[in-house]
Amino acid sequence: MSDLTLPASFVGALEALTDWLDDEQVPYTAIGGVAVSLLAQPRATQDIDAVVWLDEKKWESFFIAGKAYGFEPRLSDVIDFAAKARVLLLRHQISGISIDISLGALPFEREMIERAVTLEIGALKLKVPTPEDLIITKAVAQRPKDIADIEAILNIHQHLDLLHIRRWTKEFADALEAPELLENLERILRMR
Repeated sequence: MSDLTLPASFVGALEALTDWLDDEQVPYTAIGGVAVSLLAQPRATQDIDAVVWLDEKKWESFFIAGKAYGFEPRLSDVIDFAAKARVLLLRHQISGISIDISLGALPFEREMIERAVTLEIGALKLKVPTPEDLIITKAVAQRPKDIADIEAILNIHQHLDLLHIRRWTKEFADALEAPELLENLERILRMR
């Protein structure tokens, strides 16, 4: 689906983000609505979400380096907030687009980043998760739009590694003591 045309403001923000991540040699993958739009079907999104793999000691220098690429904090205590919530809440100054950078810590996040594929959108090269890994993130989030995103991905990608999806969703369901995560995923898969 890499022939998708993204709004110019999103392309500019994504270019700045990928330049920053690549220059800092930070492993990442885009997730959220942008990834769904590229892997399944276009859908409205107001922000850009990414997951990075970065040692906690480097968060502040990484954040400071981002200023040169046009990123500013959405909070005055952005690093303190990141230490608690494991997310950097930023804004791309030129476009005004919000950027949420999750600071990965879980084995699944590391594996998702390692398995990410690079899509070319014009001159932009963007890493996105496999459809399977994107489904897992959506199965854990469980909002109505996440369920719709899972259905959209399933409609486009017919040959998925369902064992991988079930294994990781079960791990999250067990860790969060939320068996409904796996039950809801199974319900969606049966409807497919």
